[in-house]
Amino acid sequence: QVQLAESGGGLVQAGGSLRLSCAASGGAFSNYFVGWLRQAPGKEREFVAGINRRGNSIYYGDFVKGRFTISRDNAKNTMYLQMDKLKPEDTAVYYCAASRALGTVTSERYFDYWGQGTQVSVSS
Repeated sequence: QVQLAESGGGLVQAGGSLRLSCAASGGAFSNYFVGWLRQAPGKEREFVAGINRRGNSIYYGDFVKGRFTISRDNAKNTMYLQMDKLKPEDTAVYYCAASRALGTVTSERYFDYWGQGTQVSVSS
């Protein structure tokens, strides 16, 4: 069973950048499809980005529009989310998650393991 821990959240001005990291332990990180999801106050959790086991297939939520980049380093058991051109509407708790599913996962219901979340706040 894999454990996930996010880091890198914080407060940034609109137009700025943040890099989130997700460190995995307790399992073979390369065996999982992994992704980022976020939840803003009063809203449902939504898919941000996902990446397959080998890191050669990547998926983004429609709202990302070229602003975010997901990557993974299986040797370091770590996943990243580079977020550029941040907007106030990007304010949310960001979660990393891992799935045992063999295919692509974009729905929270199919992620099996979750981190505790990291707060990202973007001021206008």
